[in-house]
Amino acid sequence: MHPFAYLAPTTVKEAVDVLTEYGDKARPLAGGTDLLVKARANVWDLDAVVDVKNIPELNEINFDSDGLTIGASVACCHIYENEKICNEYEGIVDGASIIGGIQIQSRAGLGGNLCNAAPSADGICPLIVNHAVATIEGPNGTREVSVDDFCTGPSRTILENGELLVSIFLPKPKENFGSAYTRFIPRNEMDIAVAAVAASVKLSSDKNTIEEAKIALASVGPTPIVAKEAAESLIGKTVSDEAIDKAASLAKDAATPITDMRGTVEQRKHLVEVLTRRMITKAIERARG
Repeated sequence: MHPFAYLAPTTVKEAVDVLTEYGDKARPLAGGTDLLVKARANVWDLDAVVDVKNIPELNEINFDSDGLTIGASVACCHIYENEKICNEYEGIVDGASIIGGIQIQSRAGLGGNLCNAAPSADGICPLIVNHAVATIEGPNGTREVSVDDFCTGPSRTILENGELLVSIFLPKPKENFGSAYTRFIPRNEMDIAVAAVAASVKLSSDKNTIEEAKIALASVGPTPIVAKEAAESLIGKTVSDEAIDKAASLAKDAATPITDMRGTVEQRKHLVEVLTRRMITKAIERARG
């Protein structure tokens, strides 16, 4: 492994200054569960690792009248152990609770999962269907980016040299809103998704009509896929097996998987259809309480 400097700033500005100085030869370390693996494999030729765990803003969970802000360094265990998050953001908990194992979850967080930008990431699609927005700080100031647009390719994001993901904002769920996420893996745990689906819905006041919907697919494309046509097919429809089946079929069509040692194109597309049907159904159940 290439020798590198270890730096531990205590403010966002200090972190941005260091990242700007080293450019693409530096990476932030939050949990480190992906960074260390890549550093050891010489995927990245690093001159500096910037430990951001000492920056208060990156380690906070805050609720206000608008929604929830999760610091980029908050570990997964702090998400699924938070009662309010479990009650209001169930789809987020679905993802956070299966990233690695318990030991990994005590270090790894949704921020690192997002920045690692693996197509199979378990945290990104739940964020997408919960309308999450990433807050980024860099040498040119602060900007906000929808998580829908954050990943640009395998292990690639919209982050530029010197920029740091500070937090992720989730709007307060509307009344009669529900979300859900699941994946298919060959083993019982500690595995990478062959295919995965997140879905969210907002129901009418009588809980029988779908007013809003969002569907996102993981591990079946180079980036998470927002299945817009599938979600739009649900809007305005009465909750029914027919409507859910149509959306699941359209999600299958939106998937662009490859065949590799983990599964074939045909298998992954079939899984997307099955999992989409299940996640829409679960999201509806949660929306109905």
